[in-house]
Amino acid sequence: MNWEKGNNIILIGMPGVGKSTIGVILAKIMGYRFVDADIVIQEQEGRLLKDIIAQEGVDGFIKIEDRVNRNLNMKKAVIATGGSAVYGKNSMENYKETSTIVYLKLDYETLDDRLSDIKGRGVVLRDGQTLKDIYDERTKLYEKYADIVIDEGSLDVEKTVERLLEELES
Repeated sequence: MNWEKGNNIILIGMPGVGKSTIGVILAKIMGYRFVDADIVIQEQEGRLLKDIIAQEGVDGFIKIEDRVNRNLNMKKAVIATGGSAVYGKNSMENYKETSTIVYLKLDYETLDDRLSDIKGRGVVLRDGQTLKDIYDERTKLYEKYADIVIDEGSLDVEKTVERLLEELES
């Protein structure tokens, strides 16, 4: 485990797992700053995620996301990344060296129930890809980069935060 007080905590996982919700609560408890990487991307680009994807294409969006994540240079922050952040090799390798990466894991069926409008959320989908396709593809990447895996299957938000804090302290 490479977590020390002062290091950043990076939350990764599929859209809809609660990275932003859990990140805000965790940051408050720890006295850390909270950063939502998707909002930073929108601010820097002056466009909504779905518009960036529509105008730049999937590969263009991933390049922008990788650049923004790579340049998030801060200490004592909980950073909620977008679900596609794991496609950005440069930023993920940087996070792996400088932060503790937490994968918030949820089974596909629960995730499918939560995500009714994935296009409206600005989810990175290539033509013809389904939610199941990206779930299967990304799960391997989330597991590759994660220092800590929290299976949220039977946990509510409070229990997820509690389990995460226990893992960080152990």
